[in-house]
Amino acid sequence: MSVNSSEQLGLFGRMALFLRQVGFELKKVVWPTKEQLITYTTVVIVFVTIMALIVAGLDYVFVKLVLAVFG
Repeated sequence: MSVNSSEQLGLFGRMALFLRQVGFELKKVVWPTKEQLITYTTVVIVFVTIMALIVAGLDYVFVKLVLAVFG
């Protein structure tokens, strides 16, 4: 379908074309296996937890420093 013919489609025609194209692209996706999904999820949760602990630790240290200086 060329650009000119898609411009001639109405609103619902363009929406239908978009949904068909989305479905076609989703068929190309390589979905992870259950084991991969569990592994990736675990890695993300561990990483986010470590980063949150680092930020909380730095926040605690900076609060103590500010209170010591300006206390």
